[in-house]
Amino acid sequence: GPSVFVSIMEGCNKYCSFCVVPKTRGHEVSRDFKDILNEVSKLADQGAREIHFLGQNVNNFKGMHNGEKSSLAKLIEEAAKIENIERIRFTTSHPHEFKEDLVEVYDKVPELVSHVHLPIQSGSDRILKLMRRRYNVDKYMDLISRIKSVRPEMSFSSDFIVGFPGETKEDFKDTMDVINEVQFDESFSFIYSPRPNTTAADMPDDVSREEKKERLSILQTRLSQLSFGYSRKKVGSIQNCLVMGQSKRDPGQLQARTICNRVVNFSANNVDLIGQLINIQIIDALPHCLRGTLHN
Repeated sequence: GPSVFVSIMEGCNKYCSFCVVPKTRGHEVSRDFKDILNEVSKLADQGAREIHFLGQNVNNFKGMHNGEKSSLAKLIEEAAKIENIERIRFTTSHPHEFKEDLVEVYDKVPELVSHVHLPIQSGSDRILKLMRRRYNVDKYMDLISRIKSVRPEMSFSSDFIVGFPGETKEDFKDTMDVINEVQFDESFSFIYSPRPNTTAADMPDDVSREEKKERLSILQTRLSQLSFGYSRKKVGSIQNCLVMGQSKRDPGQLQARTICNRVVNFSANNVDLIGQLINIQIIDALPHCLRGTLHN
């Protein structure tokens, strides 16, 4: 299809206290730089227009290139040079490994989309330390600011864990403060539950189920408000979109995606548009998507 996932590394070395990935997937192993580019080139020849680089800790990619360890930023620059590759994405990034060269690549490579998934998990420095996340809120916010300085229209999504062991009402308020300051677009949020073979499983799970549910409801309601507000701001604008295929709910419509990762449904009988970048005028905003019309 027009958008294809390409795994570039596996495993994680972070050992966050709530996560079992390092024990199930092992330590980080990066693919060979040239091997990835060869795969991207073949996919482009088969019709792929968007490449989505994948890894548990994708921005710590260190594939060998010309006998030396490379970086995700360098891989993005080289992949963007491949004919017919129009857009590039990557998931999932760890804030601690988001180095300056990756920030700068947003200024160098227009094919890199204006959306990044940047999990913060909590807005409390105390909880972040218990989670072993290796950054604090100030460092996270500084990273957000630096990315926006080179790509002002950037859209951010995140992950949040609610009710982590020891989380107080003040800790939760700190998380809500970060949400309101960053104004995340789409995000994923979960109630904490202990996982076997993690250090957090040995911590007292001292936040009641009822409190966890209440906090999650407050958080998700606010995230939904921000997401819908973000969509409403797009109404009336003209967005350059990659046509992904037919709408799952209405075969008479096609589905496309903006550079900021927002889904757009529009009426069109021409399936030849699939895989093309086209301009769409946004005419309506729904809770989980946009509606538009072809713009000549």
